[in-house]
Amino acid sequence: MNTKTKTISALYIICIFCISVCCGSTVFAQRSDSVNINSKYKRIVKTPQIRGDVPSYKPSYIPGSSYTPANGLLSHGRSASGRPDKILSVLKVYPNPVDDQINLTLRLERESNLSIKIMDLLGNEVVTLSNERLSAGEQTKTFTIPNRLNSGIYFLRFVAGSETVVKRISIL
Repeated sequence: MNTKTKTISALYIICIFCISVCCGSTVFAQRSDSVNINSKYKRIVKTPQIRGDVPSYKPSYIPGSSYTPANGLLSHGRSASGRPDKILSVLKVYPNPVDDQINLTLRLERESNLSIKIMDLLGNEVVTLSNERLSAGEQTKTFTIPNRLNSGIYFLRFVAGSETVVKRISIL
């Protein structure tokens, strides 16, 4: 062995000794906490469980049958759920985006006052297009959009009785 090899071997031994002294004996052995095996396991539920007393749904009115509930809710302008029937249905708003004219097709279930207004994004009333009493049935209305409206997004608010329907429009 020559002196170069002896020097390298001596440095190697000194390095191993320093590492073992500075870092302790755990450098060369497995850590003690990794040996512990936890025998507790977490139970995994694969099917969801719903807790609570929820009654099953049983309709009191079957569509297409001649059965009317004893309380007569269907004959007084109310649906089977007890809510008032829909007075207003907005069928079409065209063309959208709007350039100079807008066409509206809507249906009223009974004669009522109808108000149609253009609202801005903040909910401020910009223009009232219509405020009149209309008969029941399907109606088609055509309105000219005022030139003072800037291009942008607006809302049409239809009010019939206590019912309100809002539709979004874009004005070019």
